[in-house]
Amino acid sequence: MTALLEIDAMSVHFQVGSGMLRRGKTLKAVDNVTLQINENETVALVGESGSGKTTLGRVVAGLGSTTAGSVRFRGAPLEASGKIQMIFQDPFSALDPRMLVGDVVAEPLRLLGRGKARDRRDRAREMLDQVRLPKDAAERFPHEFSGGQRQRIAIARALVADPELIVADEPLSALDVSIQSQVLNLLMDLKESRQLALLFISHDLAVVHHLADRVAVLYLGRIVEVASRDGLFKNPSHPYTQALLQAAPKIGMRRSSQTTMLRGEIPSPLNPPPGCSFHPRCPKARDICRQVAPALESAPGRTGQLAACHFKD
Repeated sequence: MTALLEIDAMSVHFQVGSGMLRRGKTLKAVDNVTLQINENETVALVGESGSGKTTLGRVVAGLGSTTAGSVRFRGAPLEASGKIQMIFQDPFSALDPRMLVGDVVAEPLRLLGRGKARDRRDRAREMLDQVRLPKDAAERFPHEFSGGQRQRIAIARALVADPELIVADEPLSALDVSIQSQVLNLLMDLKESRQLALLFISHDLAVVHHLADRVAVLYLGRIVEVASRDGLFKNPSHPYTQALLQAAPKIGMRRSSQTTMLRGEIPSPLNPPPGCSFHPRCPKARDICRQVAPALESAPGRTGQLAACHFKD
């Protein structure tokens, strides 16, 4: 496979607060993450809220900067080329309500200096047609559309500049359940027809199982497991991944009958635990887990699977 995007030892830290209680505090939103996305590949990034998924996605999309490490696209540093675009979680706040939909969709082309105004408008109408919106959509305002239609507008905007990689940050979570599958199927159809790579950020493991080629599991800013979709769902290695899969709702099973290994809440990235950051919630934790952070290494007996755990075997 040909590497499209390479994240190497990337960290994103923020200095927070100016009061006495928070002076000098560092929030480690993303900490020493290494990950590769290949051409035409769908990589899902999963983890609880507060794990750093959105921060990582925004940096990949060029909407944030790194504290350490690097992000390279086709072997070169990231630049504003339009080759990476982002679909945001909330279609209501992601679209400028003062702009006509045609101008919203054409905006990436204007910012990149591509074509004349008329050409950009024609291209926007073409994209709106591809996402199956009405013919007059370009001449209307975002508030005239439903949530699912607004997300289609956002998809059209992300694709208008012919990107090679799309970062989709929880693109279904703000939508009614009845239309989530429609938007997901549209996104996957466009991905296949355009031969796109996709970084799909989600907490919905059912959706991830449906679309991902590989899955990266993020916990408190660090990747704790990377595996193929089938490898991860059939034979997860890290205790956190195992707990996430156990906690996922199962059809036909009452909530009270579902057991879970996942205890407590994710710690604050302002004060992460020493050693393995998962050890306060892990049923397998031992003294070494409280003292030494495990490296992300091959999991024994699991081809191509990586896990950051002292007891992954």
